[in-house]
Amino acid sequence: MPQSVPSLPRRVARILRTSLFAQVACALVLGIVVGKLWPGVATDLQPLGDGFTRLIKTIISPLVFCVVVVGIAKAGDLKAFGRIGLKALIWFEIASTLALVIGLVAANVFQPGGGMHVDPATLNAAAVDAKTAGGSLPSTTEFVLNALPTSFIGAFAENSLLQVLILACLVGAALLHLGHTKVPQVLPAIEQAQEIIFSIVGFVMRLAPIAVFGAMAVLIGQYGLGVIETYAKLIILCYAAAALFVVLLGVVLKALTGISLWKFVRYIREEMLLALGTASTEAVMPRVMQKLRRAGARDDAVGLVLPTGYSFNLDGASLYLSIGTLFIAQAVGVDLSLGQQITVVLVLMLTSKGMAGIPGSAFLALSATASSLGAIPAGAVALLLGVDRIMDSMRVVTNLLGNCVAVFAVSRWEGALDLERAKKVLNGEQAPDADPAPDADTAPDAESGDDQGGPTAPDADPVTAAAEPAATPAAAAVPPQKIKETAADSS
Repeated sequence: MPQSVPSLPRRVARILRTSLFAQVACALVLGIVVGKLWPGVATDLQPLGDGFTRLIKTIISPLVFCVVVVGIAKAGDLKAFGRIGLKALIWFEIASTLALVIGLVAANVFQPGGGMHVDPATLNAAAVDAKTAGGSLPSTTEFVLNALPTSFIGAFAENSLLQVLILACLVGAALLHLGHTKVPQVLPAIEQAQEIIFSIVGFVMRLAPIAVFGAMAVLIGQYGLGVIETYAKLIILCYAAAALFVVLLGVVLKALTGISLWKFVRYIREEMLLALGTASTEAVMPRVMQKLRRAGARDDAVGLVLPTGYSFNLDGASLYLSIGTLFIAQAVGVDLSLGQQITVVLVLMLTSKGMAGIPGSAFLALSATASSLGAIPAGAVALLLGVDRIMDSMRVVTNLLGNCVAVFAVSRWEGALDLERAKKVLNGEQAPDADPAPDADTAPDAESGDDQGGPTAPDADPVTAAAEPAATPAAAAVPPQKIKETAADSS
């Protein structure tokens, strides 16, 4: 008897019940509708998005710590970890500089602020101070000092990713120095904590549609759709420049690794849509780390490159800052020379590195750039107040993809990428929820094939296991005397 085909409503209901992507997409549309029809009600929905972001932020620091420590301990080579960090910084500097140059070229060619003839005296400079909460970007010295932790607990309490990274590197280095025989229980405990955190991520992500609904409703309720018409040329130019940059990233990724960026975007489509809706890359960082690991990137590469990119690889912000600076200059009738535009690039290369986590950081960077030029009134930055929130979607998606491409590129550069697994996962030939299989560079992982934290199936390579017995948590937990007795019995 032929099996009955479910009706369309049932199929739709099943998709909505099982697909996070479909849930977030529906929430996005509903948020726009509510924000447009009932703007007064929409502005009261701010806690929905803020609450979700807070929950995600509580697990970012411990997750980064666990992934980095486990990655260093399993890689067994602190020098390799240092090389990964150095190569990541080189990649970040090249990518963000390219983004700045693309933005400047686009703004010069298409002149988004041309013909506006804005009088700077009519602009409300106090609105910029309100946006930035009276803050300022740190100097280079302050940035370096702020990256150094003053308290082990304080780094986690303040959610300072750079400080947590440094602490994780120190703990991982100490584990390598002491060896697994002296502290046999530490690494398995950290691995188990990592599994617990990933489970918490799964729970919190179920609230993602509610967060997207609230965030989009607030955005449309506060600014409306009219601002899109007013700044249409600037918005289109920024998004087009970001699209060009992403295409270039895809070409580079394909050339270096053979991985298709489009397939990767499809692989993380749920996280992309969530980042779009909440305008936050932090909201998806734990899930993206998990998916990068499952797509063949080694733990130490993911744990170091991705969190560091949140402070050093702000590609979308770099695009926006360069276009925004020239937009302001054109709007107030200031013609910047080539030398002044080169100064813009140099200043933004420095200021963009200290932006992460600072309220109104884009406006602070724009103000710093305007002050350094001396030709643009600092108050003219207020021209971008109405459109800044709409640019968030472009910034977060470009930043997210830029950081993910950096993980793959640096991993490939360092030999820390299982390319065969990556292609299988992205092609749908291997279940994306299966954890990475152990390779010749790492010891067998004490993780299950799913997210339940069960033991690993005994299919590890016996040659690898024999070559690196100290890196296996189970073996490390056995006292040396017991190992000797077992060896004597077997002989």
